[in-house]
Amino acid sequence: MPGGRLTHEDRRRIAAWLADGLGYAEIGRRLGRPTSTISREVARNGASGDYLAERAQQAAGHRARRRRTARPAESTADGQTEVVRGFVERFATLLAATGLPRMTARVFVCLLTADANGLTAADLVRRLQVSPASVSKSIRHLEALELVVRRPDPGGRRERYFVGDDVWLRAWRTDTGAHAEIAAAAQRGIEIFGADTTVGARLGEMGRFFAWLSEQMSGSLVTETLAHDALTVLAAFVHAGRPLTLATLATALGWPPDRTVAALEAIHRRPAIADPLALRTIGPETYTLIARTDRLSPAQREALGT
Repeated sequence: MPGGRLTHEDRRRIAAWLADGLGYAEIGRRLGRPTSTISREVARNGASGDYLAERAQQAAGHRARRRRTARPAESTADGQTEVVRGFVERFATLLAATGLPRMTARVFVCLLTADANGLTAADLVRRLQVSPASVSKSIRHLEALELVVRRPDPGGRRERYFVGDDVWLRAWRTDTGAHAEIAAAAQRGIEIFGADTTVGARLGEMGRFFAWLSEQMSGSLVTETLAHDALTVLAAFVHAGRPLTLATLATALGWPPDRTVAALEAIHRRPAIADPLALRTIGPETYTLIARTDRLSPAQREALGT
């Protein structure tokens, strides 16, 4: 019938109409089929432009039998297909290249590709064919990175492990905090070694990179209101031109202390907010604003008379 598979009779008609010189569009119209169906049939079953109904029917029957007898993807003892197992291993290799231990990466990808019920430690041992100790060590590592959570198994005394829905946001925030701390530590190192030393220059490059990385990754983690407060605090320091205590700053701005503290912490967490200046703590709840020593080269500072 029209729309179904081509029959033997359909193929006889196609062969006859082709012999009469009809085009694919006309043959399709007569059979009530799309032109593409006719062109595909002739291309698939015609040899050197010679379309024969009997040969086309045999070829179609052979393909149909081959589809029916095709074996499904072989499954391993744990129910995983070889395709899934291969994906897990390749993905784990990519994650390991980023610094994650190889075994930990394999455990993580197994959990990442598990269904909503998660996996138990025994499931992981069976799927990865490794020791329980290896799985336990990897789980502890992943929990420390907040990439995996554990929950009681409703059907028994075991625990099940899951990759949480918000895992990427939590990992993002963790990395962002580390990048900001590295940038701040590099800036302190510049003050110790001096911006005009080899070490200072090296730390300057490092600090700028990690400050930029932190800024790019954490842009959505500081609200617009808090960013505005941070800029207001910076303006207050520039206007005052001297160190300020927390109490003095809060009183001058007319803010409660907790709002002022939040703005100061935002500047510490995201040094790029203040760039090319830097906020420094010089005493108990006392702060000052300085020029970043890594923004000018020694020659530039000398030319400016500093």
